[in-house]
Amino acid sequence: MQAKLEPIGAAKTFVRTHFSNCQAALLAGSIVRGEATATSDLDIIIFDDTLVSSYRESFIESGWHIELFAHNLTSYRAFFEQDYRRAIPSLPTMVSEGIILKDSGVITDIKHEARALLDSGPEAWSDETIEMKRYFLTDALDDLIGCTNRAEGLFIAGTLATLVCEFILRTNRQWIGSSKWTYRALDRYDAQVAHELTDALERYYQTNDTEALIRFVDETLSPFGGRLFAGFSRGKPNGT
Repeated sequence: MQAKLEPIGAAKTFVRTHFSNCQAALLAGSIVRGEATATSDLDIIIFDDTLVSSYRESFIESGWHIELFAHNLTSYRAFFEQDYRRAIPSLPTMVSEGIILKDSGVITDIKHEARALLDSGPEAWSDETIEMKRYFLTDALDDLIGCTNRAEGLFIAGTLATLVCEFILRTNRQWIGSSKWTYRALDRYDAQVAHELTDALERYYQTNDTEALIRFVDETLSPFGGRLFAGFSRGKPNGT
């Protein structure tokens, strides 16, 4: 088995081997944040003006799983915009937090772009979007309340947790995430609320008691009019 180099050394070796002429390179991810686990990989961002377009590729080198995010000096902006629209700022966060491995003088401006986007927050939800999200939350909540199949209930509870996290964060103009980042985003915004939600989920998973989870969702929806079913409509032609 290949010996595992220390992370910065492994990252620099990767850059020298594959992108010796790039303008800039960053090491990002859990290693940089001090949150690495036994399964953490190296997230390496490359800025190379010879690339026609952005791409992503995976490697195993120097004893590490390596995720490469390759961009030229303008293509990254499309990903910044895409992340802004979906309110999941993956690339801007990596760029902002990233440790500089190489720089020919371009990375400061790119980092400033990333930081400015993160500081601005995502676009506020419209009233129409809030109404639609209330409906989806109500639908998932009704599914949980009426569920008699334990296996189905486990999946419904997971969906409900994701939806209610999104609702809390986006109605407060906060960035969201996916998978583990869903919880991390909520915990960063309001640790007490994150704790209450995880307690409610644990109670359901361990005892099949839905009371705390139902109450949590209802309290989340209450300032926005509560559950929504009757009267919800989308796509109906005017005058009908």
